[in-house]
Amino acid sequence: MTIFWMFLGLFALIAINVPIAVALAVVAVIAMLITQGMDILPNVALVMFDGATKFPLLAIPLFIFAGAIMNTSGISRRLIAFASALIGFVRGGLAMVNIAASMFFAEMSGSAVADVAALGSILIPAMKKKGYPGPFAAAVTSSSATIAVIIPPSIPMILYAVMADSSVVKLFVAGIIPGILGGLLMMVISYWFAVKNNYPVEEVFQWEKLWRTFKDASWAFLLPVIILGGIFGGIVTATEGAGLAVVASLFIGFVIYKELDWSHLRSAVIEGGVSTAVVMLLVASSALVGNYLTELQVPQRLAQKIMTFTSNPYAVLALLNVFFLIIGCFLHSAAAIILVVPIVMPLVNAVGIDPVHFGLVVTLNLGIGQQTPPVASVLITACSVAKADIWEVSKVNIFYIGVIFLVLMLVTYVPVVPMSLVRLFYG
Repeated sequence: MTIFWMFLGLFALIAINVPIAVALAVVAVIAMLITQGMDILPNVALVMFDGATKFPLLAIPLFIFAGAIMNTSGISRRLIAFASALIGFVRGGLAMVNIAASMFFAEMSGSAVADVAALGSILIPAMKKKGYPGPFAAAVTSSSATIAVIIPPSIPMILYAVMADSSVVKLFVAGIIPGILGGLLMMVISYWFAVKNNYPVEEVFQWEKLWRTFKDASWAFLLPVIILGGIFGGIVTATEGAGLAVVASLFIGFVIYKELDWSHLRSAVIEGGVSTAVVMLLVASSALVGNYLTELQVPQRLAQKIMTFTSNPYAVLALLNVFFLIIGCFLHSAAAIILVVPIVMPLVNAVGIDPVHFGLVVTLNLGIGQQTPPVASVLITACSVAKADIWEVSKVNIFYIGVIFLVLMLVTYVPVVPMSLVRLFYG
C-alpha cells in the first residue's frame, strides 16, 4: 500500500509540472517523516550525497561533453559526408545515411537526445531540401537515435549498471548485435518507404569521393576504436573510456581539424553541465526513495508476490516488459531506471534472469518510451528540429517503433541475440 501512495503522490506532483527529481525527493521525505519521524531528517542529505557520488556515474557528464565537442568540431559533418558517399546512391539513401550516422555518432556520445540535436540539425534540413517529407525525416532521425543508443557507450546502460550493481562493460558488449540489427532493419524500412513514395537518389556512387571522404573522416573513425577498444580490451574502465573520449575529441577538434574554438568549447561545457545536473539530481532523489523502500522490504515483498503467481523467467519478463513499456510513456528513461530498477531487481535475481540480459530489455523498453507521447523526449526534439507536427511524425514513426519492438522481442525471448558476444568474451 505504501508504494501505491508514493506513486500516486509522485504522479500528482508531476501532473502539476513539479520537476521529476523534486517530486521524488518530496514524496520520499514525506513518507519518511510519516513513518519514521523527524529524527530521520539528518540522514536525508547523507543518503542523497552517497547516491550521487558513485564512480561509474562520472562517465555520464564525460560522454555528454565528448558528444558536444564532436558536434562543434566538424566530426559529425565528416561522418555524414562519408556515409553519404558510401550509400547515397541507393534510393532513399539519405535516410540510410541518417541511420548510419546515428549509429556511429551514438558510439561516441551515448545519448539519443544528443544524437538528434547534433545530427538532426544537419540531416533533417538536407533531407527536406532533397524532397523528403518533414515527418519522414523527423521519424528516421528520432528512431535511429534511440536504436543506436544500445550500441556502446550508452548513458541508460551506465545508469542501469549502477542501479542494478551490474557490469557496464558486459552491457556494452550485449548491445552491439541488437543495435546493429535494429539499424539494418530500419534501413530496410527506409528503402521500402523510398520505393513506395519515389524518394530521390542523392548521388551517383564514386570511388574517388568515397576515398576522399574516408580520408577526411579517418580521425573521426579512430574515436570509437580508441574508446571501445580500450574498454573491451580491459585497458580502461567505462568511466576512464569516457575521459579518453573527451581528450581525443579535444585533440582532434583543436589540433587536427582546427574547427573547435574557445567559444564552442564553453558552450559544450555548459551543455554538459546542465545535462549532468538534471541526471545527478534524479539520482540523488531516487536514492532517498530506494533507501526508504529497501528498509520497508518492498522490493523483496513484490518479488515474493509475483513468484506466487509465476516463477517462469519468460513470464516474468513478459510482465516486466508491459510494466516498463507503460512507465516509459510517462517517465524519462533516466528517471524510470533510477526509480524502478532497484525495486524489481530482487525479482529478476530470484527467477534467474541474467542482469545483463535484463539491462538490454529495460533499455529497449524505455527507448520505445522516447518515441511515444506524452513524454517522447527524443521524438519531441526531432519534431522541433524538423518543425513538424508530432502526430504527423508519429504516423510514419510507428513503423520504426515496430522495428525497435521487434528487436525487443528478440532480445527478450532469444537471449542468444544479446548474450552471444558476452559469453564469447567472458564465458
